[in-house]
Formats: sequence, C-alpha cells, structure tokens
Amino acid sequence: MTVKPGKTMVTRIIVVMVALILSLSLVSSASLFNIMVIKGEKYQSYASEQQLYDSLVTAPRGDIYDRNMQILATSSPAWTVYITPNGIKRLKSADKAEEVKKTIASGLSEILELDYDTVYGYTEKNSYYVIVKKKVEKAVADKIRQFILDNKSLELVKYIGLDETTKRYYPNEHLASVVLGFVGSDDQGLAGIESYYDNDLTGIAGRVVAAKNAAGADMRFSYEKVEEAVKGKSLVLTLDSYVQYTAEKYLEAAIAENKIAERGAAVVMNVNTGAILAMAVKGDFDPNEPFTLSAEDQAKVDAAEGDEEKSKLKSELMNRQWRNKAVSDTMEPGSVFKVVTASIAIEENLINNNSTFFCNGHATVAGQSYHCHKVGGHGSQNLMQAISNSCNPAFITIGQLVGVSTFSKYFKAFGLTEKTGIDLPGEATSTYHKEDKMGPVELASSSFGQTFNVTPMQLISAVSAAVNGGYLVQPHLVEKKLDSDGKVVETSSTSYKRQVVSASTSATMRTLMQYVSENGAKNALVAGYNIGAKTGTSQKVSKILATGDKALYIGSCATVAPIENPEIAVYVMLDEPKGDKYYGGLISAPVNSQIMSDILPYLGFEPSYTDEELKKLSLTVPDTMGNEIGEAKGKVTAAKLEYKVIGSGGTVLRQLPAAGSKVISGGIVILYTEEGGSQKVTVPNLTGLTATEVNTAAANAGVNVEFSGNSSDGAIRSYKQSIGAGESVDTGTVVTVYFGDENVVDG
Repeated sequence: MTVKPGKTMVTRIIVVMVALILSLSLVSSASLFNIMVIKGEKYQSYASEQQLYDSLVTAPRGDIYDRNMQILATSSPAWTVYITPNGIKRLKSADKAEEVKKTIASGLSEILELDYDTVYGYTEKNSYYVIVKKKVEKAVADKIRQFILDNKSLELVKYIGLDETTKRYYPNEHLASVVLGFVGSDDQGLAGIESYYDNDLTGIAGRVVAAKNAAGADMRFSYEKVEEAVKGKSLVLTLDSYVQYTAEKYLEAAIAENKIAERGAAVVMNVNTGAILAMAVKGDFDPNEPFTLSAEDQAKVDAAEGDEEKSKLKSELMNRQWRNKAVSDTMEPGSVFKVVTASIAIEENLINNNSTFFCNGHATVAGQSYHCHKVGGHGSQNLMQAISNSCNPAFITIGQLVGVSTFSKYFKAFGLTEKTGIDLPGEATSTYHKEDKMGPVELASSSFGQTFNVTPMQLISAVSAAVNGGYLVQPHLVEKKLDSDGKVVETSSTSYKRQVVSASTSATMRTLMQYVSENGAKNALVAGYNIGAKTGTSQKVSKILATGDKALYIGSCATVAPIENPEIAVYVMLDEPKGDKYYGGLISAPVNSQIMSDILPYLGFEPSYTDEELKKLSLTVPDTMGNEIGEAKGKVTAAKLEYKVIGSGGTVLRQLPAAGSKVISGGIVILYTEEGGSQKVTVPNLTGLTATEVNTAAANAGVNVEFSGNSSDGAIRSYKQSIGAGESVDTGTVVTVYFGDENVVDG
C-alpha cells in the first residue's frame, strides 16, 4: 500500500525544487551577465574577428606639380598582399591545410623576395587578415594572380588577397629630390616638401567592412559598409623643372671638375616675390629609392671594417644625401656679404661712390692684423673699385665707420638673425656675434663676411633686398594648394617682410654690382644681358681649427639679372674644392653664368647683343637629313652658318654637326650626299687663346667650336677644350672651348 506524502513533505519538496531552480537561474544569469556585460566587448571582438573583414582604403596622396603643372610627385596604383590564416585552419584535412600553407609560403616568398620561414609564420597566425607585403607594383601583383590560377586545385583564391592601394612615384628621379623629399612605407612624409606639407598631402582614408563565411570568403551581399577615401590636397610649387634641371646640370659638372668634397648648392629666386625657381643640391638621391646610396658612397661603406662601422657610416651618408645644404647648413659667407656691408654704410650716408679708401696690403684693428689678398695692396681706390677688388682692408674701414650698434641693427633687418621661414623642414639657425659681445675685432671680420655663419637662403634673401628696392621678401616653394577636384583653395602671399634700405641705396647697389661683374667678376658675365655680381671665398675657420687643415674653403657667387630692373637672383656655393682652384670667382662664377645664360631667354628676358657678342653667339644647327641638297643649303644659310658638301649625290644622307648642336656664328655644317666619305682632321690646341684666335685655329683645322663662359673680353683667354688637342675627328666636329678670367681673386 502506497503511502501518500503529507502536506509537510510536499511543502518541503516544493521549497527544495524552487530553491534549486532559483540557484540554477542565478548561476545561468551570472554566467550570461559575465559573457554579455562584463566580457561582452571581448567576445564581441572575437566574433567580429572571426566573421568580419575590416579593411582601410588608402586615400591617394595629393600630387606635387612644378609652376607649369608638370608632375614632380604622384601616387600610382599598388597592391597590399595579404593572406587569411583562419580560413586555412578551417580546412577539415590537416594534410591539405599543411600543403596550402607550404605552397603559399613557397610561392609568395619567391615572388615577393621574402624569407620562406617568415611567410610560413604568417600562415600560422590567428587572423583573417595578415599583411605579407605592401606597395607591390602591377607586374608583381599579376605574378601573384597567376600563381593563384596555377594552383587552382588548392583554391588559393580563398587564402591570398590583393588590396589596391597607392605607391608614391617621382617621375624625374633625382630632379629636385632634396626639395621634394620622400615618403615612408605608410605614405607619411619623411623629408622635404613631403614632410613639411604632410597634413595637406595626406588624404582621408576610406573603409570597407564586410562579412566573411566560415571559409574566410567575402559575403559582401550579406553585409558591407563602405566609406570612400578622399584624396589629399595637391601642391603647385614655384619650382620650374627646366630651371631646376639647368641648375643641377651645371652644379654637378662644377662639383666634378673642381673635386668638391662637401657637395654644393645653387638657388634661383625671384628677388621681388621670393619664389624659388630652383634649389639644387648635389650629390643627392633618387626619392623612388631614398635608402639607396650612390655607387661612390656605397663603395665607402663596403670598404669600412666591421658591421658596426659599416652601419654607422651608411647612416651618416644616407642623412647627408637627404640633407638640403641650401637650407639646413650654415657657412661663413665671405666677400658676397660685402653687398650687405656696403648697403648699410650707403643707407647711413657714411660713404658714397666718391668715397676713397687706401689699401697698403693689410689693416690692424685693436692689435689684430688682417691681410689683403693682394700683396702690397690696392693703393687708393673709390667705392666701386674697392668692392670690385673685394678689398678686405677697405671693408674693415667701412665696418668701423658703421659701428657695432648700427651694424647689428641692419644685420637683423636683413633677416640674418632669424630663419627665413621658407616652407621646408630643418632650416638651420645662423650663428653670429651678438651686439653686446661684438667689439671692434669682431666687427672688422664680420664686415667682410667672416666669423659668423648664415644659410645660403638667408644670404640670397639679403642680396635680393639690397637690389630689389630694399625689400626683404619671404622665400617660398609652394605657390598654391588644390583640393581633390583641382580647385585652388589657398594661394601663397608674396608680400615682403619689411623695407631694409631705401630705393636710392638699392639703386646704388645695382650700379656697384654691375661694375663688379664687368671688372672684378668677369666670369659671371652673360652675353646679351646686364648682370650684377659679387663673388666670395671664405675659410671654414671652425673646421680648420678642429682639423689643422688650412686648405678648407667655400667658393661662392651671387648674380642678379637684369641688373637695371632685377628679377632673378642666382647663388652658387661649392664647399671644399680639392682641385687646383678655390676662389669663388674662378669656380662658382662660371656656374652662375651658365645658369643665367640658359634660363634668362627661357624665362622671357630678351637679350641685347653687341656686335662683338653676335660674332661669338652659339647658333643651333638645322636638321637637313633627307633633304634635297638645294633645300639643305638654304636651311644652313638661313641659320647664319656655312656649309660644305661632300659627295656628288642629290640628297643629304648624313650631316656633321648633328641637328640641334650648338656652334658659333659662321660655323661649317658638313653635308654628306654619299655613304662613307668621312674626312678626318686633327683637333688643334685651343687653350690659352682669345676668342678670335680660337676661331681662326678651329677654321684652319676644319672643326667647329662652341664657346662657354665669358669670351667677350679680348683679354680673357680659353683654359679648357672638350676634345683634346691631337685627337682625330670627323671634319665639322664641335669642340666646346671654355673661357674664363684666370686672374680673378676674392678677398
């Protein structure tokens, strides 16, 4: 007989069951609370990582143009190579998963030139998105696509992906590299304009968030969120590609010819607006491969002993090639600074063109003796002669007339105590004698450009102020900014900072600088134009004291044109020449002349030649190839050149010099109308001669000549020829003959 539980028993059972249910509910609730609230964000992140594909879409970086809208830097398509290790892990067969991992590691390491073990390690990670390599170009991306197709049986398309991005590209390679700078692996600007304007150039990245299935494949129709990338602002620079190319070409040649140990710089600036048309520094680098040294520098690294020494030297040389010498290095300006000293004294009515100065070869100030570069001195000289002679004793006298207080006031007014504010990173600060630390000795040396240091940019700005009416302008490289649609959103100001000297003083300085170019700095002259010039040669005093090497010089030259109404200034400096010449008037002034000769006509300044200059003017040889002989003769005659026909044919088969070559007026173009028939001649010695004598010798020998340098002065003689005397060449071959005043010196 079954005994029914009593009410008390039933009540107890119900209480126990309710308690048990409540306990289980509390445990479940606590667990759910822990998962959903306390650790909810963590587990949600895990789920998202397993189920969502979240990728940034790289925003194209803004372009960089020159003043004529020629591309200097742009971003081209590139790809990021990635793999999905979690997709591989979901393969049911461990053997197949291992085969996939090994195949991926083998193929990608070979195509991308990476270490096999490194790539294999990526396949082991717990993620749906592991980057293998960034910035892969189209040719490499196509190889990866083909690799995926070649292994179709392994379905590698599920595990290897290519995300389109961009890669910075500099189409002109070395051109303006120290100005443009370069970008890092993540497109951040690391030097030059790329660094200074990084915030403007950097766009706004886009984003794609899409669902993935268990195999790791996209399910974009299930879920996808896209935020479009916005291109960065583009920059239009004041640089002119042709002017930049010209400055670099002649600077590089001068560095090689004069065996310059510490590189050189050339700056071309509009004196009225501060716009930089060219800023050349050689040796430089290719911004497409910024971490690659030149062959010469790499050889130095290879020759170093020990890994530590190699690494240290490589780092030093790399930073050296990136460094903008025109902005980031300071130097003692030497006699170019006499332009500033003269401007101060003229503005203060302390001297004028009728002032006289006596030089007996030396000057003594407070017991300190200073020597003139001319032993025995210049004797009595007026202001024009003193600045043309670059006489240090004369300028010491001028400096003492000015006095410490006035000198310091104008030194600051000319912008030499502060950075110019040019839009480039790493601008150096000048070092100079503060007014309360400057005595008569410091004033004496400062008056002719020694014992203080400024940057080339500060110096060309000061010289520009001396000749442009007296205004200190703001040097700048960016002319305007464009938005992603190409619309102008900002334009740079060309207003001046302040007026330093009067228009009258500035006019006097233009007269003085023209006199210098025609008398003391003849190597800076340019046929067809009136040029103002001042050369300089400074000793590197600090380095001389540190090393004991006394042969450490900087040769420099500043020129302005057209001097009657200045617009263009060129400053060239060559640091530590190791050849047989070191004066700025000998090594730098010819570079100024070459740059000005090429860029002034290009920039629209009309030349006005004298009859003597016309005789020595370089003319362009016309193209007569394939022309009937009568037509060819007409072309040559129209070009103001002579012709000589070799052969009895009716059509020109070959010509010498080639079309586009430069020869002086009256040169001979050889027209060949039959195959072969070349006539050989011997190149004569064309050095040590006047221009007229060179013409005669060349004509007698049957060669053409092109003149380089100042050949207008009958006293100036040739010092070099491009093809050596005694060499056998075809009749009509062009020999470039270089002229210069070898007697030039700078105090």
